[in-house]
Amino acid sequence: MAKVKKIPRRMCVGCQEMKPKKQLIRIVRTPDDSVEIDPTGKKSGRGAYICPDLACLNKALQGKRLDKALQRKISQELVEELRKGLVRNE
Repeated sequence: MAKVKKIPRRMCVGCQEMKPKKQLIRIVRTPDDSVEIDPTGKKSGRGAYICPDLACLNKALQGKRLDKALQRKISQELVEELRKGLVRNE
């Protein structure tokens, strides 16, 4: 009997829903305290996941959930970079 492979799931900080890890965008706070988007999902540091959806990003920013998840204040430059990336994906 074939073993079923487990799909890793993560919670979106915007909509608070559990989704497969590959469908989400990872934002990481690196050990040198910079916050950046992690397209590979393998950078070291504290990570937070968000849906590639502008509504989820707005919810996460309004409730300061992204700040809490990364334990740092998110810069306006990163917010703009995220918004540009999400518009490109749609």
